[in-house]
Amino acid sequence: MKTNQPLLESYNLGAITLKNRVVMAPMTRSRADNPDTAPTDLHVEYYTQRAGAGLIITEGSQVSKRAVGYIHTAGIYNKAQVAGWKKVVDAVHEEGGKIFIQLWHVGRMSHPDFHNGEKPLAPSAVNPNAKSYTPQGFKDTVEPKAMTLEEIAETQQEFVHAAKNAKEAGFDGIEIHSSNGYLFHQFFNKKSNLREDQYGGSIENRARFFFETLDKVKEIWPENRIGVRLNPSLNGTFGIEATEETIPTFDHIIERLNHYDLAYLHLSEPFTDVSDIDFLVTEIAKRYRPRYKGNLMINAGFTQETGNTVIEEGNADLVAFGKLFISNPDLPQRFALNAPMAEWDQDTFYTQGSKGYTDYPAYEPKEQEA
Repeated sequence: MKTNQPLLESYNLGAITLKNRVVMAPMTRSRADNPDTAPTDLHVEYYTQRAGAGLIITEGSQVSKRAVGYIHTAGIYNKAQVAGWKKVVDAVHEEGGKIFIQLWHVGRMSHPDFHNGEKPLAPSAVNPNAKSYTPQGFKDTVEPKAMTLEEIAETQQEFVHAAKNAKEAGFDGIEIHSSNGYLFHQFFNKKSNLREDQYGGSIENRARFFFETLDKVKEIWPENRIGVRLNPSLNGTFGIEATEETIPTFDHIIERLNHYDLAYLHLSEPFTDVSDIDFLVTEIAKRYRPRYKGNLMINAGFTQETGNTVIEEGNADLVAFGKLFISNPDLPQRFALNAPMAEWDQDTFYTQGSKGYTDYPAYEPKEQEA
């Protein structure tokens, strides 16, 4: 039975103080089933139930219509969405919580069904050979459209516009989703980025779109209210096939991020078994803790025990929990009580309505029997 738990210690994160180091990870839940794809009162309830987290990072929220790739995902580009998110933020703040919004562009992981038949945008015309969750169900992805320089510039402005909207909605900060096979990650990867201009070829060029966007967004938000999410050893999923340049690319990006005063760097441990791939890294926190000087957040499959251990060993400052937060809205309190964890229902992860969303109860200790 754990008594001293690093996860439950407060933490100074950039410009804000967190009441604990338990972070609610960003998770797509597909509940914005309205014409504006705006957050609803259901979102307010869902996030408020989880306001005991030291920090909530919202589900990925698309920065424009062109950024959409999954049905019923809330955006942050129109007025109805800003108003919906403001209700969420105000309710979380009322409960003493802190909340960042994750800014998202899926790039080639989208489908023409979302874009009036037009191809989705990507660094190059390379089909990820994955699935897109469309209004008609899962469909095979298509060959995307290679972005012009004008479209790259427009997309950067979409992130700026979304960042301004996030500020208007009252968020404590933003996280740039540059992970999990989405648009920025597609630029990083040598097999999805075949460009021969300033955004392709060398590692520095493949990181250029990301850093230019970060530099534009930090004109809107102070650096210490911006988080960045990366998934260095992603392989064989979300359309990404790693190469021998993958880890050197992330080494370069993360070392450059030391020149920014970010709120945090959010890294994922490998989503799949990469132990037999000699050019990938099996322990991400251990590799990048010595390389990154700022606040380091880690996620992917952590438990109460492993979360406390990774902080104790000095390999991370914060731990983001995903599925555990779905079925345990009071997760930090359960950790404090060393209470059992409720099981999640995977069948309701991406459905609509309250079932499997807001109907997981908080833990109630049973009275000791005489």
